Amino acid sequence: MEKENFLKKVVKKYNDTSLVLRIICGLIIGAVLGLIVPNAGWIAMLGDLFVGSLKAIAPILVAVLVISSLSQGGAKLDRRFGLILFLYLISTFLAAVIAVIGSFVFPQTLTLAESATADTIPTGIGEVLKNLFINMISNPLGSIVEGKYIGILFWAVILGLAFKTIAKDTTKQMFSDLADGVSKAVRWIINLAPFGILGLVYSNVSTNGLSIFTDYGKLLALLVGCMLAVALIVDPLIAAISMRRNPYPLVWRCLKESGLTAFFTRSSAANIPVNMQLCEKLQLDKDMYSVSIPLGATINMDGAAITITVMTLAAANTVGVQVDMLSALVLSFIATLAACGASGVAGGSLLLIPMACSMFGIHQDVAMQVVGIGFIIGVVQDSVETALNSAGDVMFAATAEYTQWLKEGKKLPDFMYGKKKK
Repeated sequence: MEKENFLKKVVKKYNDTSLVLRIICGLIIGAVLGLIVPNAGWIAMLGDLFVGSLKAIAPILVAVLVISSLSQGGAKLDRRFGLILFLYLISTFLAAVIAVIGSFVFPQTLTLAESATADTIPTGIGEVLKNLFINMISNPLGSIVEGKYIGILFWAVILGLAFKTIAKDTTKQMFSDLADGVSKAVRWIINLAPFGILGLVYSNVSTNGLSIFTDYGKLLALLVGCMLAVALIVDPLIAAISMRRNPYPLVWRCLKESGLTAFFTRSSAANIPVNMQLCEKLQLDKDMYSVSIPLGATINMDGAAITITVMTLAAANTVGVQVDMLSALVLSFIATLAACGASGVAGGSLLLIPMACSMFGIHQDVAMQVVGIGFIIGVVQDSVETALNSAGDVMFAATAEYTQWLKEGKKLPDFMYGKKKK
């Protein structure tokens, strides 16, 4: 009995402690264990189980939330949704422009060796968009299994609208209960995030040395610097213009509660449940964020646009191609479109680099070596990229909604005024 009471007290103390504080503790413990016992595979398995469970449940969560919202007639994709879409796209384009400016101020060259290989390489923007539309109409069950969120969204919207016109109240209630049940399961998984983060950090510390910071330090610094500039300056400026007030309380909240977990999971798909829960905390309209968050995971790709632009211009510098500012701005536009289709291409943003390189006549063999370098620095680059993308998904969804609140004279949540929740 005493042992049972002790365990209950431990669980209660765990649940009462801030999730962010628990994650930081997991991070520190994982790093220490990675240095002390580098060969304990069962610790690394904690990270695999956490990311795997999030990736598994995220497609189901998106599908049932969208179908439930639309079938009950609550989802109104009004001007807020149009603003969210605009903010996602303008942010991605400006991220590419920042990458161009950074690459011109701090030009990079690469040491090329053997060619990297890949299964699927888009040869042009047309193929990228073709992949995007094909994924949209792919088998809905297959989309859920493979985590193709464009397909999940498309069919969830179609089915949601269909059930809205023909479903009985009991059927609509069933979908509502199903959505609540899946959301509850997601909250249980997220509550165990500290153990998952511990495993992920342990895996990185025990397997990756520090050579990545010396061999490709300058390139990595440029990539991370551009991403930080977008996260801390460009995106907040966009939000400030929209809301006409200080955006940083929202920026810090999104980076802390979304960006932190995305940094370690390195998966926008895995972070969708985390973002859904954060949107609920921010008091956003569930009908809106159930659609905008998975959409943002597909088209709000600031980090991908930066990666494509910086690596392409580095490749151009390496082979001696002179790129003028006008051509670089065209590259920004191409990178924006390509980044929006990155989730529909095997390998993500890195495999879109050869397509962008072809714009400057850079041979595919050279471009694939650049992709290989991208995979080497991906331990850091991909983590920061995912954190930027994922935090921006929530931030712009909240920006659009809070902008509407302000126009209607409604009061924003207390944290936006610097007040702490009592």
